[in-house]
Amino acid sequence: MAGGVTKEDVEASLTSNLKPSYLEVIDTSGGCGASFAIEIVSEQFEGKRLLERHRLVNSVLAEQMKHIHALSIKKALTPAQWQQQDESNKTKPASQ
Repeated sequence: MAGGVTKEDVEASLTSNLKPSYLEVIDTSGGCGASFAIEIVSEQFEGKRLLERHRLVNSVLAEQMKHIHALSIKKALTPAQWQQQDESNKTKPASQ
C-alpha cells in the first residue's frame, strides 16, 4: 500500500466487513489519502454504544490507518436510527 490510501480502499474494506446499508467516504485530504470523513449505517452497530461503533470501524480499517492521518466518523448509525433521522429531517420546517 505505497503512496497512501484511496477513498475506494476505505469503501471496499468497510463494505466487505460491515455490509453497510449506507456509506459515504469523503477524502478530506485533497486527494493524498491521508484524511477521510465517514458516514456509515450498518446493522452490525445494533446494540453497540457509539464508542464501540467507532472502534469497530477503526478495527476494520486497521491496515489503512497506518497510512491515514485523520479519520472523522461523522455518523455511525443503525438502519433504524438512520430511518428516524431521515424522517425527522423531512418533518422539520424549513428555516425562515
